[in-house]
Amino acid sequence: MVLWVYFQSLVAVVLLLTLTQTGFSKENTPKALEGVAISENLGKHIDLNLTFQSKEGQEVPLGNYFKSGKPVLLTLNYFQCEMLCNMQLMKLIEGMKNLDFVPGVDFQLLTVSIDPRNTPQMAGEKASVYLKELAKPAAQWDMLVGKEENIRALAERVGFSYKYDKESDQYAHGAAIYFLSPEGKLTRYLYGLEYPSQQLKFALMDASEGKVGSTLDKFVLSCFQYVNHDGKYTLFAFSMMRGGAVLTVSFLGIWIGAFWRREQSRRRKELRS
Repeated sequence: MVLWVYFQSLVAVVLLLTLTQTGFSKENTPKALEGVAISENLGKHIDLNLTFQSKEGQEVPLGNYFKSGKPVLLTLNYFQCEMLCNMQLMKLIEGMKNLDFVPGVDFQLLTVSIDPRNTPQMAGEKASVYLKELAKPAAQWDMLVGKEENIRALAERVGFSYKYDKESDQYAHGAAIYFLSPEGKLTRYLYGLEYPSQQLKFALMDASEGKVGSTLDKFVLSCFQYVNHDGKYTLFAFSMMRGGAVLTVSFLGIWIGAFWRREQSRRRKELRS
């Protein structure tokens, strides 16, 4: 009976998730957000010949950051974004503060701007702000800017689809960080706004050995603040609801599975006695 009650709860959550997704059909989705997604390209290599500008203003190929034999943690953001981009990187810093590994020493930390208007000076200023917040004296954070075609080529390799909205002068994109082996192979994706130090550690350890991981959940948030005057939810709110529903379904499913196994075990013991 108890199991049946929880099964009904699971069904209700699934229905809620379905209704939520249906309510935000393609026709209700702002045009600026169409095609914005993250597709995993695990096991594939990025193009290490793509060139960008460092925060010092030097033209450098991506391969320069893969010569040390260390894993690489990559993020794609843009420097004038004070919403989710900043939140994402601050959360990454929060996770790295409790991490045994130091960026620039044990692994390469690399952020590439998706806005071709960003300058090396902007990259340097952002790097200084975030390194100060990280508060690890030996840490290094490489931030790059580049041409539109090279940015797009890198984004395509990692499966990062984004879109520029001229009216708001903002970019629509998801929130994720990428782990690459010393050879430039994509080994793991972490999504959302939480990057626990243990997850970072294991992802970096796997990346250092070129082990390709699997992502159990995709909680992709948008960095695009869509202002809608027609009474519809913003994309951020929609993502939160959908992500919350997915997580609820997952946790209920795990709980019910464990409960069912315990019940089966108890019944077998009763039959034996």
